[in-house]
Amino acid sequence: MKLLLKSATLIDPGQVGLHGKKRDILIENGLISKIASRIEAPRGAKTITYPNLHVSCGWFDSSVSFGEPGYEERETIANGLRVAGASGFTGIVLNTNTRPVPDTSGDVVFLRESARGSATGLYPMGALSLGANGEDLAELFDMKGAGAVAFSDYKHPVQNPNLLKLALLYTQNFDGLILSFPQDGDLAPNGQVHEGETSVRLGMRGIPPLAEELRVARDLRILEYTGGRLHIPTISTAQSIALIAAAKKSGLDVSCSVAVHNLLYTDQKVAGFDSVFKVLPPLRGQQEVKALRKALADGVIDMVTTDHSPKDIEEKRLEFDRAAFGTLGLESAFGILNKIYDTAQCVEILCRGRKRFGIPQPQLAEGQRAELSLFNPDVAVTHGTSPLMSTAKNDMFLGEELKGKAYGVVVGDKAQLA
Repeated sequence: MKLLLKSATLIDPGQVGLHGKKRDILIENGLISKIASRIEAPRGAKTITYPNLHVSCGWFDSSVSFGEPGYEERETIANGLRVAGASGFTGIVLNTNTRPVPDTSGDVVFLRESARGSATGLYPMGALSLGANGEDLAELFDMKGAGAVAFSDYKHPVQNPNLLKLALLYTQNFDGLILSFPQDGDLAPNGQVHEGETSVRLGMRGIPPLAEELRVARDLRILEYTGGRLHIPTISTAQSIALIAAAKKSGLDVSCSVAVHNLLYTDQKVAGFDSVFKVLPPLRGQQEVKALRKALADGVIDMVTTDHSPKDIEEKRLEFDRAAFGTLGLESAFGILNKIYDTAQCVEILCRGRKRFGIPQPQLAEGQRAELSLFNPDVAVTHGTSPLMSTAKNDMFLGEELKGKAYGVVVGDKAQLA
C-alpha cells in the first residue's frame, strides 16, 4: 500500500533541516520512502490532504482505560483504538481496570490480540498484585514475557509497603517497571474533591495534598532502599514535584506523569456538583496548576497523559459522592495542550514517554517505519460540536474552546483518520 501526504508542515524540533518546513511524504510498504518538496503520486497511491496539514512523530499516552473485557458498555478495545487514532495517538498504554484484571500472561496475550489490525498500538500493563487486591504479587515475569510493559493496580494505592518493596526487588531481574498510585487512603477517607476552601464551602469530604505527598515520599524512600524502576502516575501537587525532582537528582530511577485536566482546570469546577469534573487525583488549586505546567515544560514531569477513563452514564449521573471518578480525554487532549504551550513544545510533550515503557520511539525520517500524527494547530474548535467518537460521554471538556484539532494517524500502511 502507498500513501502520499501532501503539503505537510513538519514539526520535529530535533531536525533543524525539516522542522517547520512544508514537505510531501511518501509511504510505501509501511516505510517512509521519501520526504521532498514535491512528490508526484505513484500509481495506486492514496493521497491524503487536509487544510493546514501538520505532521509529527506519533503521539503517546501512558494511561488509557477502555472497558473490555468486562465493561464493554463503557468502551470496547476496537472502538477505543479508533478514538485514540482519530485523536492523533499512535500508541497507548492500557490500564488494568478491567474485569477480570490482567494478572496472567494469558490475559496480556488476549489484550494484544484484541488490538491486532488497529492503526494505534496497544501496550498492555499487567496487574501488580493478584486480582489487584494488594496482597500477593501477580505473575510479573510471565506477563512481561507476554508483552506487558509495566505493572500497576491502576488507582488502587499500594497500601502494603512490603509488597512494593518486593515488586521493586523482583522486577530488577527483568527490567520491569512498577507503578504506584500516589494516595494515602487513610488521609482521605471517602474523599471526593481537593481539600480546600471549595470543599469546605460545599461540605464535601476532601482529598488533601498531604495524602498524595506522603505516599510519594514513602514510595521514593522504598525505591532508595531497593533500587529498581518506579513510575508515579498522575501527580497533582507542587510538593510531589519537589520530592520527585530531588529523587531524580539523587540518582533514583523514578518518573512521573500528569493528567491533562490537572493542567487546565481547578477545583472551582466542582462548585456546581457536576460529577463530570470528579476525577482522581482531584482538580486542585491555581497554584498547583501553575506548578504542574512549569514542571512538565521543564521535564521534571516526564510525560503527559489524558488519563482517559470512559464511564457508563449510570456511573456518572448520580449524587456527586456516589458517582465514579474519571473523564474522557483523548479527543480533546491536543486542543487543550496546544492552548497551554506553543505547538512545537506541545508536540514534543505528546511524544514523550515511550522509552520509559520500553517502546521504540518513532522517527520522522526516510527509511523509518511510518508512525505519524496528523493535525491542524491553528483552527479554533468548540469541543463537542461534532459528536464524540467515544461510546461513553463523560467528557469534562465539552463546550471548551480548543486550539487545533487532530486529523488522525498513519502507522505503517494503516491510516486512522477523524
